Amino acid sequence: MLAKSPGVPTHSVELFNGDRMTQKEFHRAYKKTPAGFKAELIGGIVYAASPLSLNHSEIHGFAAMTFGMYCAATHGVQFGDNATVVLAKDSEPQPDLFLRIRPEFGGQSKTEGGYIPGAPELVAEIANASHSLDLHSKSLDYQKHGVLEYLVVSIRENTIRWFDLAADKELSAEADGIYRVRRFPGLWIHARALLSRDAALLTATLQKGLNSPEHAEFVKKLAGRHGGKRR
Repeated sequence: MLAKSPGVPTHSVELFNGDRMTQKEFHRAYKKTPAGFKAELIGGIVYAASPLSLNHSEIHGFAAMTFGMYCAATHGVQFGDNATVVLAKDSEPQPDLFLRIRPEFGGQSKTEGGYIPGAPELVAEIANASHSLDLHSKSLDYQKHGVLEYLVVSIRENTIRWFDLAADKELSAEADGIYRVRRFPGLWIHARALLSRDAALLTATLQKGLNSPEHAEFVKKLAGRHGGKRR
């Protein structure tokens, strides 16, 4: 049964910020919410999203552009923007962005009923009002349930936090200011370019990553897992 929390409901459907429930209970209630409403279940607790600022929306767009371009150049990889991910019986987040290796190419997540059971290899969150949640409860939940790498673009701190969740450590950009994502070789993100919305530098940096031997080897490896077949 749903554990009700005191206070104001998040919307007309009975889903309250701070409720404790299972993933199945949450999913049933969430499907009845109005279009545009966003909530997540993290460690069995419901978190409703705050209104998004222009800063959040703009940086999200530039990050999504980068992920989308990488996906387009990397056969076997899939990019998602605010898609529901079912991690466990008490966890159903809706990450701002993710990259995953498609199941048919050996990825660790699945696709069922239009949703994603299992953890994408890489998750990214744009943190502003959600800063504390993204860097604490959500980070622990992602790590617990198998997300391998995690990027948090912190608007408050004007920085990018990069975590290797599998190794349980925070990483730093290299001396040139570029984050070279480990699980997706060739995904090079220029921190200053993303934070300052410099599309030219952001895309030029990514293109260098896509031209790297590491990316070519990764694409070859993915093709081998799939027997060279096209989607």
